[in-house]
Amino acid sequence: MPEDHTGLNIALGLRESLAEWGLPEGKLVCITTDNAANIKLAVEVNGWLRLQCFGHRLHLAIENAMKDPRISRAMGVCKKLVSSFSYSWKKKRELQLVQKQLNLPEHSLKTECPTRWGSRQAMIERVLEQQKAIAQVLSNDRKLRHLTLSWQDVDVLEAVNKSLSPLVVFTDALSGERYVSVSFVKPTLHLFNNSILKDQEDDTPLAKTIKHNILTYLNDKYSDRTTQELHDVASALDPRFKLKYVDEDVRGSIVDRLKVEMRDVMNAMEKAPHETAALPADAEDAGAGKKRKKDLASFFKVTADKVAGPPPQQDQAIASEIQSYFHTETLDPEEDPLTWWSNPVSSKLRSQRTIRHSQLRLS
Repeated sequence: MPEDHTGLNIALGLRESLAEWGLPEGKLVCITTDNAANIKLAVEVNGWLRLQCFGHRLHLAIENAMKDPRISRAMGVCKKLVSSFSYSWKKKRELQLVQKQLNLPEHSLKTECPTRWGSRQAMIERVLEQQKAIAQVLSNDRKLRHLTLSWQDVDVLEAVNKSLSPLVVFTDALSGERYVSVSFVKPTLHLFNNSILKDQEDDTPLAKTIKHNILTYLNDKYSDRTTQELHDVASALDPRFKLKYVDEDVRGSIVDRLKVEMRDVMNAMEKAPHETAALPADAEDAGAGKKRKKDLASFFKVTADKVAGPPPQQDQAIASEIQSYFHTETLDPEEDPLTWWSNPVSSKLRSQRTIRHSQLRLS
């Protein structure tokens, strides 16, 4: 983008990109961004719904939880001792010799990248792994002996490592480009609250504080009703989850939202029956050679064969199809929901095709 990266220029560039790719703006559900002021302004100018990248939100939640003087002191010592080894080939050589003597893994120490919290956790984990070797090397150097970690520092680093290490996988997993990730947000938050970040019996008070602060930050940022509804719809349309992670008090409204979306799609199809939702070639290929999964079409095929009389009214057809979808067996969490949705369906079952259109529009 050769122009200045102002909010207005970015807004115009995004609209031009949609037009270039032949994507009608009316089908745009939301845009996922970081927290940069110019990006936020661009989205606001275009009047679009913005979802903040989960990875960025998790990073900010962890940064907020790290604001503790005990952690600041321990991290300061940790970074200094890592630097002392990073810039000295003699120290690296001594560390390797001591690692062999103590039968420790011959790993190098890791440095921190301030913009990636995972690198901090990796640094802490490696320092704890090599704690004995580091202490032995530093004890022979009068100038650096003061960098030896105290037992208080070790306790703090262990609390931080225990709290953060289970979260590492989620940053990368929820930042994917080639698979569905938005429907994983609600299940992930549920997992954080009920398992990953739940207090354990052996947690230290500091570990409990770190977990509590991360959860408080994330739960507050995802409390917005509009954002909640979008994540609920995405999760509901994912055959791996459906309504499992949607709060019971809003399930009715989410189902009503799906009915409205289906009705809009059906009406649009009646006005332009020649238009169909084109599926990417690679999506078709992905399902080739695999056992076809059971989809909603099979339920309606049975209904069409056994029930005589006129076709049901639109609202009845929509309600029946949604009910059938939610009663089908959930998909294995490791399966691709887009492959499931892209399975071929009978051309006679037009109502089945409408929910596929709704899914493509909402996901």
